[in-house]
Amino acid sequence: MQIERVMHLRSELEARLLRLSVAATLVIAGLGVLLGLWARSPAILFDGLFALIDAAITWLTLLVARLVASQGDDRRFQYGFWHLEPLVIALKASTLIVLVAYAFLSAVNSLLKGGYEPEFGIALSYAALVTLISFAIWWWLRGQANRIDSGLVRLDVKAWLLSALMGCALLFAFAVALAIQGTAAEGLIRFIDPLALALITLLLLPMPFREARESFAEILQISPADLDAHLSALMTDFVQHHGFLDYRSYLAKAGRARFIEISVLVPADRALTLTEIDALRDEIGAAIGGAGPDRWLTITFTADPAQL
Repeated sequence: MQIERVMHLRSELEARLLRLSVAATLVIAGLGVLLGLWARSPAILFDGLFALIDAAITWLTLLVARLVASQGDDRRFQYGFWHLEPLVIALKASTLIVLVAYAFLSAVNSLLKGGYEPEFGIALSYAALVTLISFAIWWWLRGQANRIDSGLVRLDVKAWLLSALMGCALLFAFAVALAIQGTAAEGLIRFIDPLALALITLLLLPMPFREARESFAEILQISPADLDAHLSALMTDFVQHHGFLDYRSYLAKAGRARFIEISVLVPADRALTLTEIDALRDEIGAAIGGAGPDRWLTITFTADPAQL
């Protein structure tokens, strides 16, 4: 009951943090779209659309967090809703890949057409405000994510850091544009906004690709190499130490959940009592670590090699 209560409290805090993040992201998205159109700056407009998509995905993440908290309560999904976490991340990553690729091609097209000159005063004010807000929320949310050990909130922390870095890039670009007004380099001003957009999208592109690769690996139930190596090493030592014949282990990860199945081959002439089996299970569980509702661990002992 104590573990369930802690998980419930963590889930409630997780939900509040994500709701706050959605509200703040919607504010930035609205500012980005409105001021991007007012300043005639596709770079700011892209920033606003990026924030809008991020808010939509964060809202989905909030729904997933609610479902994960109700694990085991649905008879159709008796293992819980852990599998929805990588699905949400995959959706977000795929959407961002399309948006970033389109923005990059749009920026290149503008550069080839000779660029354009937005209202850099408005643009500079927007970039400064967004950078300040994003860094403040990133710093605060990072501490909260570490405190409750939430993978969903950590994902949102990455998005806020990304938003802050994008704001910094825009702030630098617009400041340069204002600085060279009235100088011999004034002719370059028309290229600053599309160039900033192109550079930002190039820097952003690896992030959704990395998230897509990791999330699709979980969707396809590809065993994490580091966890598999850890499990193999400790089970090899366990079998040798206790004089067992062999073992088989199976591992999958979905979001924050780990599903582990282990079968140990016992000599046919060796009888184990239930007390001994329970003690051996506890030993393996302690060596694996991470005990809790996020870990599903099944350990069997058999004398039949066909059961491995």
